Amino acid sequence: MGPAIRVIPCLDVDGGRVVKGVNFENLRDAGDPVELAALYSDSGADEITFLDVSASVQGRKTMRDTVQATAETVFVPLTVGGGIRSVDDVSRLLEAGADKISVNTAALARPQLISEVADAFGNQVLVLSVDARRPRTASSVKYEVTTHGGKRSDGIDAMAWVKQAIDLGAGEILLNSMDADGVQNGFDLEMIEDVRAIADAPLIASGGAGTASHFVDAARAGADAVLAASVFHFGTLSIGEVKTALADAGFPVRQ
Repeated sequence: MGPAIRVIPCLDVDGGRVVKGVNFENLRDAGDPVELAALYSDSGADEITFLDVSASVQGRKTMRDTVQATAETVFVPLTVGGGIRSVDDVSRLLEAGADKISVNTAALARPQLISEVADAFGNQVLVLSVDARRPRTASSVKYEVTTHGGKRSDGIDAMAWVKQAIDLGAGEILLNSMDADGVQNGFDLEMIEDVRAIADAPLIASGGAGTASHFVDAARAGADAVLAASVFHFGTLSIGEVKTALADAGFPVRQ
């Protein structure tokens, strides 16, 4: 039996509050991040991910304060992303209590950031966040990388980007389907399978969870971990229900 499938709640933080919408729009308040993190930790979450969705200067300071308060409260690994552009940014968040760092836009703009962070702290610290979708216009790529909450794309091939990032030192891939994000109709299984086929790093599936069986489907498609936000924040599902569904389907989980 392989490693346990990790169940990870994602907290999108804006101005010190957790928010959630559909396709990164129409955000609504979902609560205090430290309180939610503690609740999820007590409920059996394997890790917790914080994403600073505003990534302003004020937001980054707020995020450091949030990470520090959370690290003093919970005892599961914390991943933090949003507005991270340098080794110094990573160092400050690790000092605040983060265990892993997620990079996205800054790594696209300067891929060498990936190797700089991996060289400084080890590739187990670095998670590459990929917001991918099927192209809106005729394209030679199957999936394109988007930025700015899925609103912008330069036509970058998501598959090629994942392979390049792993070669540069990314230790894990957080794959978020922008087509499925917040819709709750299920993970993008085809995308998960395609990325799994070319990525030898652990793969976190994100975007689209609506029922416990959706998490099982993602694990069957090749995900090493499953991440969700709305279904946990608004009480549709609990961490325990997801783990029970995974265990009933034959996947190892941490109890």
